[in-house]
Amino acid sequence: MTLTLPSPASPLKIGTRGSPLALAQAYETRARLAAAFDLPQEAFEIVVIKTTGDNQALIAADKPLKELGGKGLFTKEIEEDLLSGAIDIAVHSMKDMPVAQPEGLALDTYLPREDVRDAFISPALKSLHDLAEGAVVGTSSLRRRAQLLNRRPDLKVVEFRGNVQTRLRKLSEGVAGCTFLAMAGLNRLAMDEVPATAIETSDMLPAVAQGAIGIERRTDDSRAGDMLAAIHDHETGQRLAAERAFLAALDGSCETPIAGLAELDGTTLRLRGEVLRPDGSEAISDDQTCAVEDGAELGREMAAKLLEKAGKGFFDWKA
Repeated sequence: MTLTLPSPASPLKIGTRGSPLALAQAYETRARLAAAFDLPQEAFEIVVIKTTGDNQALIAADKPLKELGGKGLFTKEIEEDLLSGAIDIAVHSMKDMPVAQPEGLALDTYLPREDVRDAFISPALKSLHDLAEGAVVGTSSLRRRAQLLNRRPDLKVVEFRGNVQTRLRKLSEGVAGCTFLAMAGLNRLAMDEVPATAIETSDMLPAVAQGAIGIERRTDDSRAGDMLAAIHDHETGQRLAAERAFLAALDGSCETPIAGLAELDGTTLRLRGEVLRPDGSEAISDDQTCAVEDGAELGREMAAKLLEKAGKGFFDWKA
């Protein structure tokens, strides 16, 4: 069957949040689709959708994500528009995506992954190791908070939300001595002026799927499926299959501090995983390898192993 391509008169509608990073990801998606099918940019329409997570009052509240409603804050309205047909595809930061898709939607296209590492942001310091005893650090990430307190129980961690400019302003006002972002976002926005230093994954294992862009579609939309297949990055898909299987088997919400990273070396996949108590008082980790095609199974096995090591009392704080 001949694929009916979009045109400026009948464009493919790409749904996205309106933040600078979300728009950069949507533009990258548009550029890759246009190049793959030799189409003009005008054959694709960027549709900005305001999500609950974009509410400025919520951002200003500086509350943990789990108290505001979890990862669905950034996806609910976009997925509703996708299901209704208001948009044809949706572009997401994969670390924001719940592990389960709503019925009728598929998330099986990934663009080439960016830098997976976290960024240490400080106008005065260069790394985590430069932080003084009892220093104040700002983050809204449950994972980063737990990892920091696990390594440095002396630190004081305060809630820190907002875009890059908001966070830099808070640093200049002395709210905290440093904060953290994803290197991938800074790179995609070409924000070389930000005082950022990449944190090696041995010091801070990143969030599952950090640095990856995912593109969601309706399961019954074969045209979108065929077009997206042309820009899918197979290696990123293999890595995320392991990481998201690990996350799903542990706890797909944002109530548990979880880190995970899969890396490929030829036909071998290495998976590192970590689960922590929110106060950082305990961390349990694992590091294993397998054949690339067995990555998802390894993710599930590693999750089961960590749950067993954690024991019954580890998640009591969730009650």
